[in-house]
Amino acid sequence: MTERLLDDPGKRERFFARLMKTVPHFDSLGIAYEQAGKDWVELRMPYAESLVAYPETGVIASGAIFSLMDTAAGMSVYIRIGRFEPHATLDLRCDYLRPATPGLAVFGRAECYKLTKRVAFVRGIAHDGDPDHPVAHVAGTFMFTGKP
Repeated sequence: MTERLLDDPGKRERFFARLMKTVPHFDSLGIAYEQAGKDWVELRMPYAESLVAYPETGVIASGAIFSLMDTAAGMSVYIRIGRFEPHATLDLRCDYLRPATPGLAVFGRAECYKLTKRVAFVRGIAHDGDPDHPVAHVAGTFMFTGKP
């Protein structure tokens, strides 16, 4: 059995800190690791004028929120299996429920709720401070791309 390195909080923190610095896309969006549990992860994307779609509204572009949620969903797979395992997004549906509040950070929380040999199933929400009043909901699948 492969060691579950991400079960150790210190190793998990270092893994996500390194990953966040390695991927320029995360840095461009300001995405940062917040917290994680046994099958979920929560990320934070700060409000930034560069992420606003229409300046007259001040609302963060839906594409930035989608990127946040794709990242959180993918990372929830790492958490669930306890280690880095290459995988790719097969499908990710994002239902926007309302605009994010201008000026507030957006949090993306996703969980990997089912694993098969080759596919991980995920779901999650984006919110701007109140998880009971989400900005968006996602559901999707990820395929493991390494050797079976």
